[in-house]
Amino acid sequence: MTPTQITLDVEDGALTALDFGGSGVPVLLVHGSGHNAAAWGDVATRLLPHCHPVAIDLRGHGQTPLDSADAEQYWRDLGGVVRSLGWQRPVLVGHSTGGYAVTIATAAELVDAAALCVVDGVVLDDREAAAASHAGWRTPEAMDRLRTLFRYGWVADDGEMDDYVEECVRQAEGDWLNAGARLDLVRAVTRRSFVRHGPGWLRRPTTEEIITAASPNFSAKLCPAIDLYEQLTCPLTVVLASRGFYAERRAEVQAVVDARPERVLVDIESNHNVPMTSPDALAGIILDVLGRV
Repeated sequence: MTPTQITLDVEDGALTALDFGGSGVPVLLVHGSGHNAAAWGDVATRLLPHCHPVAIDLRGHGQTPLDSADAEQYWRDLGGVVRSLGWQRPVLVGHSTGGYAVTIATAAELVDAAALCVVDGVVLDDREAAAASHAGWRTPEAMDRLRTLFRYGWVADDGEMDDYVEECVRQAEGDWLNAGARLDLVRAVTRRSFVRHGPGWLRRPTTEEIITAASPNFSAKLCPAIDLYEQLTCPLTVVLASRGFYAERRAEVQAVVDARPERVLVDIESNHNVPMTSPDALAGIILDVLGRV
């Protein structure tokens, strides 16, 4: 089915989202850095008709007009999103940075989540190590790599944008993130990452957005460090990709899961881009989570 594009009010504006319809348990799908709501298309269609999935474009991503002014806004928006939808106790599913977003929004009690499903998106370092890691993302060298790899912040004309989208599709099978993804899905996600910018198109996110999101306050009560999980009380399912960002730290992920009885670790044969490259398996895991709420 074709989802309906909607807007959802937050404190200082609105986020754009894709509503896939359906009924039953509300499920909020939150993408990772560099992606957008379209990344969930194949997962969402497999979740129907068992629930009501909605996928959002975070600040600075996809078609959402807002950018981040500080490192907390993109995850604090989730409280406003759930209120705007009129949902009670949704299941939150987050991939990569979106996994952290749904976790901290719940720990901060901005959302009363029935359960969380975090897909290759855990935080495992203590505050000192996490601060050093985030600082590494704010260097000029890191920004140059992102511009080279993904063209973040690039302004293109119509022809350049179309050519780039098709280039991404052609290269998908050999790409470390997109190998195994349906090609029309790669096309949809890449196309959704461009917004009008004067006579041309802006590739989002920009490097400024990445720098802002990578500048959290590590002296705050809640931040992207492992002690975050001490504040989390709702059921948690962690999906760990065999070729993902955390595969070599499985023992540390297991320790987070073992800390509370209502937590589950699910291993999946996939690269990091689980929603796009392993939608059948991920949808099955999400349906298992729904069966336990």
